[in-house]
Amino acid sequence: MTAQSNSDTLVTVYGGSGFLGRHLVRALAKRDYRIRVAVRRPELAFHLQPLGRVGQIHAVQANIRDPRSVEAAARDASVLINLVGIMQEGGRQRFNAVHAYGAEQVALAANAHGARMVHVSAIGADENSQVGYARSKGTAERLVLAAQPQAVIMRPSIMFGPEDDFFNRFATLARISPFLPLIGGGHTRFQPVFVGDVATAVADAVDGKLQGGATYELGGPAVKSFKELMQYMLATIERKRLLVPVPFFAAHIKALLLQFAPAPFTLTPGQVDLLRNDNIVSDNAIAEKRTLPGIGIVPEPIEAIVPSYLWRFRKTGQFKSRAA
Repeated sequence: MTAQSNSDTLVTVYGGSGFLGRHLVRALAKRDYRIRVAVRRPELAFHLQPLGRVGQIHAVQANIRDPRSVEAAARDASVLINLVGIMQEGGRQRFNAVHAYGAEQVALAANAHGARMVHVSAIGADENSQVGYARSKGTAERLVLAAQPQAVIMRPSIMFGPEDDFFNRFATLARISPFLPLIGGGHTRFQPVFVGDVATAVADAVDGKLQGGATYELGGPAVKSFKELMQYMLATIERKRLLVPVPFFAAHIKALLLQFAPAPFTLTPGQVDLLRNDNIVSDNAIAEKRTLPGIGIVPEPIEAIVPSYLWRFRKTGQFKSRAA
């Protein structure tokens, strides 16, 4: 598909104003697509306008729980991308309503308008999981493929980047707390992936370069334990903090209270339970080349990206202390 033809192609991105969304919109704009960003509050998506040329990006109101608004946002689009997700339930924002029901509505809208679909899920999605987040993500994948068998599903590990909710969150805690908890001893393994690499993979799917009906698992170049990630974060922000192992049962009890705490102290029982399982790319995905390297993308390591935005958590910012 050439850049000339891309300018005639409309792509609707549900949840396009979030962390991954802004990087994806930028990637699609560079490929000359016309982009409709479907979000609950369009007035909060104005920051996306400068990512493209005049008139290339526009926001519309859509609620993933409202089939009529989902369908309206799909009109005239050739590709629908679902990025909508929540980490914590609140009010009407329930895991099943947002992840499962909402994803199905996007798939049905794709069918109604003859559009292709890309659905962003998460590593660990499992319909049989005891954790509501992972279970609803797994249900969503089944419903999407049932309605749209040629949909492309993306499962990223934890994503890092300038606005991430992982390194920034724990760096904020390190700035105000003398210790950091290592839930389950910090042994859970992660494969952090740069958000820009995930955006590139999704954009490749929009280009039609990836296999329809396949599930891709997106991880970075290195597998690290939670403890190793905390040690790296502390070394990057040049702060010494005590890393305290917390057994799962104790963390679960604390989470019953912390789920109501303000950020960055929020911790839900479900988030504790998610840490019982590793968050890494499977051997099958590697063997079948359903990974970033498998589709020709060389993933960025955390060392190449994270220091560029965590420097603000250092006592001397981006400058070296004269006493150092």
